[in-house]
Amino acid sequence: MFKSFFLDRRWFLWSIVGSAIILYVTWYKVQIDVEVNEWFGSFYDLIQKALAKPNAVTFDEFLAGCIEFFNIVSVYIIIAVILDFFVRHYVFRWRTAMNDYYMKHWDKISHIEGASQRVQEDTMRFARIVESLGVSFMRSLMTLVAFLPILWTLSENVTELPWIGSVDRSLVYLAIISALFGTVLLAIVGIRLPGLEFKNQKVEAAYRKELVFGEDNAHRAKPETVKDLFFNVRKNYFNLYRHYLYFDIAKWSYIQYTVIVPYIALGPAIISGALTLGVLQQILRAFGKVEESFQFLVHSWSTIVELMSIYKRLRAFEVQINDAIDVESIPVE
Repeated sequence: MFKSFFLDRRWFLWSIVGSAIILYVTWYKVQIDVEVNEWFGSFYDLIQKALAKPNAVTFDEFLAGCIEFFNIVSVYIIIAVILDFFVRHYVFRWRTAMNDYYMKHWDKISHIEGASQRVQEDTMRFARIVESLGVSFMRSLMTLVAFLPILWTLSENVTELPWIGSVDRSLVYLAIISALFGTVLLAIVGIRLPGLEFKNQKVEAAYRKELVFGEDNAHRAKPETVKDLFFNVRKNYFNLYRHYLYFDIAKWSYIQYTVIVPYIALGPAIISGALTLGVLQQILRAFGKVEESFQFLVHSWSTIVELMSIYKRLRAFEVQINDAIDVESIPVE
């Protein structure tokens, strides 16, 4: 899954250089996010000034603030489009590397149930998901590095928390605690999902295989056999749906309810008038970025579950290939 792409000299430019390009551009996008956060502060202070006193701000000043945002996000849009185009080619090259490796050893893995589907579909899904998760994880780290100092500095404006009292740099600790709570909660609730996803692919493969045999053999895919196989598919899907119901209740409850948390924390500072509208927007946005970075597992758990099931299936390929190679390397006496 990895060595066929990252350890093969044929793919050096795409695997190593391409990964470096993706990471660098991702970092640059984070820096643009920082610029946008600074813009929020100055622009909303301008709005507060305009709302406080009629004609205190001219339309040209207001328009200049809007144009500044337009200039910042225009660069972001161009970079995002080019990066997405590059990533699609990157993922296909990775899929090609895996496809070439597995087809080279096809004689050793063709007997595995659903082998053709794994090579055709799982290689594509694995490359796409790993790239997506990898970039998301690195972006979370980069965002954390960029916004944590900003939130740390802005937390100086918040000297008191409701019901708790004075806590130095309280917003930073609140973001960490909130994210850790959500991560642990969803990990516990969704602990059985990877195994169910893996089992789901097995029963699907058995059902599909019988139907394929039935296309060429009149004695296969009999109604009784197909009915039993589809019953297994139905049973596993319903079991999977039930566990995703628990998971989704916990996930969406956590994501929606925590939206109000920073507002409650900032309540005393807002009521006392210690914050301007611009500073408030900067704090809320920086808090959201830091919290989102710590919530990487929360937002990615469903994708991680899917990746784990794909990894198990492709790992079975590689175990068979390595075992066969080991047998072939044993000298014959």
